[in-house]
Amino acid sequence: MPFDRSQISTGLPGLDQVFTGLRAGDNVVWQVDSLDDYAAFVTPFCRWARRNGRRLIYFRFAKHSPLCDPKTAEVREVSPEAGFESFITQIHDVIEGVGEDAYYVFDSMSDLSLERISDRMLGNFFVLTCPYLFTLNTIAYHVLLRNFHSFHASSPIAQTTQILVDVYNLRGSLYLHPRKVEHRYSPTMHMLHVWEGDQLRPVTESYITTEVLAAAPWAGSVPDGGRGGPWTRTFEEAQTVLRAYQRGQATATQVDEACKLTRRIGITRDGSLAELADRYLNLEDILRIRQRIVPSGLIGGKAVGMLLARRILEQHGPRWSSVLEPHDSFYIASENFYTYLVQNHVWLLRQKQKNPDTCLDGAAEARQRMFMGGFPDYMRERCQNMLDYFGNSPIIVRSSSLLEDAYGNTFAGKYDSVFCASQGPRHIRLDEFLQAVRRVYASSMSDEALVYRKQRGVLDKDEQMALLVQRVSGARNGSLYFPHVAGVALSQNPYVWDKSIDPRAGVVRMVFGLGTRAVDRSDDDYTRVVALNAPTKRPEHSFDDVRRHAQRRVDVLDLETNQLVSYDFVDVARRCPHLPLSLLASRDEELARMAAERGRETFPWVLTFDRMLEKTAFASDMREMLATLQEAYGCPVEIEFTLNFLRDGSYRINLLQCRPITMGLDGPVERPDRASLRPEDVVMEARGAVVGQGRSTVIDRVIYVSPGAYSRLPDSQRHEVASVIGELTHVEDRQPALAIMLMGPGRWGTSTPSLGVPVSFKAISPVSVLCEIVAMHEDLVPDVSLGTHFFNGLIEMEILYVAVFPRGQDSLNVDYFERAPNRLPEILPAAGRWAEVVRVIDPAASVEAKRLHLCADPMAQSFLCYLKND
Repeated sequence: MPFDRSQISTGLPGLDQVFTGLRAGDNVVWQVDSLDDYAAFVTPFCRWARRNGRRLIYFRFAKHSPLCDPKTAEVREVSPEAGFESFITQIHDVIEGVGEDAYYVFDSMSDLSLERISDRMLGNFFVLTCPYLFTLNTIAYHVLLRNFHSFHASSPIAQTTQILVDVYNLRGSLYLHPRKVEHRYSPTMHMLHVWEGDQLRPVTESYITTEVLAAAPWAGSVPDGGRGGPWTRTFEEAQTVLRAYQRGQATATQVDEACKLTRRIGITRDGSLAELADRYLNLEDILRIRQRIVPSGLIGGKAVGMLLARRILEQHGPRWSSVLEPHDSFYIASENFYTYLVQNHVWLLRQKQKNPDTCLDGAAEARQRMFMGGFPDYMRERCQNMLDYFGNSPIIVRSSSLLEDAYGNTFAGKYDSVFCASQGPRHIRLDEFLQAVRRVYASSMSDEALVYRKQRGVLDKDEQMALLVQRVSGARNGSLYFPHVAGVALSQNPYVWDKSIDPRAGVVRMVFGLGTRAVDRSDDDYTRVVALNAPTKRPEHSFDDVRRHAQRRVDVLDLETNQLVSYDFVDVARRCPHLPLSLLASRDEELARMAAERGRETFPWVLTFDRMLEKTAFASDMREMLATLQEAYGCPVEIEFTLNFLRDGSYRINLLQCRPITMGLDGPVERPDRASLRPEDVVMEARGAVVGQGRSTVIDRVIYVSPGAYSRLPDSQRHEVASVIGELTHVEDRQPALAIMLMGPGRWGTSTPSLGVPVSFKAISPVSVLCEIVAMHEDLVPDVSLGTHFFNGLIEMEILYVAVFPRGQDSLNVDYFERAPNRLPEILPAAGRWAEVVRVIDPAASVEAKRLHLCADPMAQSFLCYLKND
């Protein structure tokens, strides 16, 4: 019967769909942990071949149980005993004799390496055999034991074959993960698939994908290009020590020494983090981390914080192993950064950063060179290997510099993080990933990062940029990808708007969708702030207020456009019918009633998270998590997280990041007798949020942006106001001891002028007190900055932060700020036209010559600003 090449099949219609069909010449390499899992795919392949009149050849050369029934396949026994040349000659003679269009099944190639064929020769065997089979339009199945071979075998096999597939068996379910499918593509091809009945269903949830893939060790990182340098040998020697200890042939002291040595060269050398690592990471943990380091060096502070936090929780109680979503992160180690600088001629430009006077000189040119830089072949190969592991799962490339997320320096928001949608063929995904690496590397030369390092006194420190590569937590919903919930949480709550709220219980700032809306200041929306000891309590007093201050925009990855985009919540919810909507949103009965009366369709849901907070253990879990981490770190901490609901209603929390922070809650601050102050002398009084070091001091200068005047400006002029603020905080006549309080409407540092003043962090850094007046006009009460990267910068610079709610329980003497003498035209004559909007007040220079006193007590969440004759 003539061979119809349009009718080629694996015997499993679902698998044919995954591959978008087999093609004449395909070699399919299966990587498995057990040959039983391989046999599950071989049996239908053989059955289909015989049923459709295909000639089926089974090469039998291993000692394991037969894979094919002699009744359905022609068994050709070949022997590797006589050596490589004889063995391959036997194989090729059979192939030549059979000719075109045959089906082949090979025994496990891993058995060959146990005979007289080394890994190098095994790679050579495949490189010679696979193309020969391809030219004869055959279909051939090959199998390898996963993580059994060195790169001398695995790399040439992966490069030569047309299809490379990993098979996993977790709790009796078979999962298939195509690593490579040559010359064809579908949006779900490289995703993990689960075998259900006759179908292979794409796994769209990150927590399942990660659980399956992370259950098996990954050996794709090639150490030192195969040369076995000192860094690699140190880890190999540590592995030898561990095995000897497990056999009772090495001492605990030897294991401890190996643990500390590998920690110093692969994890961290930072003093405080090193102490934590020595306490919570054992040698087995470090060796497991090393498997995912590409290729050598330190993994950086952000990666260390994430790993330490997870181990702290896992050691604290067994429940955390089931609550936490597993991770399968990779680490582009620190040494690659310096290599990149040297090879792309950036090193000399970077040396200017060490001098505070010239730290910005050449930075723009350095960034440009880094954006355009190239990578060596070995680095591209290893990155491709890593991307094959992730397949079509979206990933995020995050900065993880050596100084980042350490005690005293968080670098929050100073370096970039870049999402990669990871759609399209292999070469496109590789180009997208390498461009993300360039962008993060270049962000280390940004003006904001350099000024921050200058202010923190760390310009001369070794600040290599490692990278943390994480699978994006969430699930695919049609063409959209996002988690159900994401956000940040602080173990000390600085946002106390009610006496029942305990600052020590912690606080969560969360959103629906990607967490970018919870940490960045570029949105025009609201977040949900949750006091963890009273999770259902809200600052709003009516559902109208709740509706007005609910999140309306959602950040997602659009897998059709390969972009991070913002969509209306209503649009996302309508496109994603399987969302746990009743847990995340509340039904707006008034809106539903009005729509029904008018005969109109509506979507009567408001993002409140109320039912989630009432009906799940999320709040108590977060409270316990934060308390546990704070105790281990010895100071308050901030984490970033996602949360995803499973089909059974349970959830998984993905702990993405953990950093130590200083909240300034050391003790009460002495304050004056409030009754002794005249009402007209009280300039401002607030009862939360108050964040920073408690203090009682005198304010020398107030820079006040009038909310009313500012709200009437077009956006272009608001940017001009921001420039004026920057000039005022850096005027030449400013004395180092001058204490400045900067006050203005909405969010300082926002990129959306309708929400506040879009100043840079550099403009704010010289001030002592930053006040956000939470009211710009009648229709807008912006969300405060709590939990954002900008907010963390204030804490680090020891800038006292206060949010004032004039329409709530706080008081603001607007007359004082609007009528006090304005020194702006005197200090900046060119900016005099902005005198109605920007007011510069030196209290001691006023007519009454009263000094402006400030008393801030973060412990009591109170802030008092008053005038007094000294």
